[in-house]
Order: sequence, then structure tokens, then C-alpha cells
Amino acid sequence: MDFSRRVTELINSVPHGKVATYGQIARLAGNRRGARLVSYLLHSLSEKYDLPWYRVVNRSGKISLKPGYGYELQRQLLENEGIMFGNGDAIDLDKYGWQT
Repeated sequence: MDFSRRVTELINSVPHGKVATYGQIARLAGNRRGARLVSYLLHSLSEKYDLPWYRVVNRSGKISLKPGYGYELQRQLLENEGIMFGNGDAIDLDKYGWQT
């Protein structure tokens, strides 16, 4: 199975109320250095495959999108699933991280 298909399947597997990191998805898909590629694939394939794109955050548990460019929507979608943000607008990955 190719990397992009595996990434798509993994993102679809992130459960409601949990988040994964770009690096985690890359590692599970077979390319531990592919976090940026995961970001690119997420951007280009989310609409086509109706991916829960908002469940993928950076390694610090933060939303990578900037305010005014999707940050607010991603935060709202995560909060709607019960995910809480702490200090510095970070998500507690020990609590909300997808344990694979």
C-alpha cells in the first residue's frame, strides 16, 4: 500500500474526541520523517476523502493553522468533540492523544 493511501486510512481511524500528530501519522504510515508530507496530503486530500483533518495537530499539541486561516474552525471542531485546550492553547496529548 502506498504512503498516501495509508495516511488517508490512518487519519480516518483517529477516533472522535482524540487527536494525532503529523509525525505520529507519518511514522505509522511507514515514513518517520514524513510529517511535512502528511501535512501536504492532509491539505490536498481532506475534501476529496472527507477526512477528519481537524484531528491532526503538531507535536506540541497545538493547531498549526494561523488565526484567520482555519485556526478558529479547527479549534471549534475539536472543542465540539470534547477536547479541551490548556496553557498556550495546547491540547494535552497524554489525555487526548490517539494511543496506537
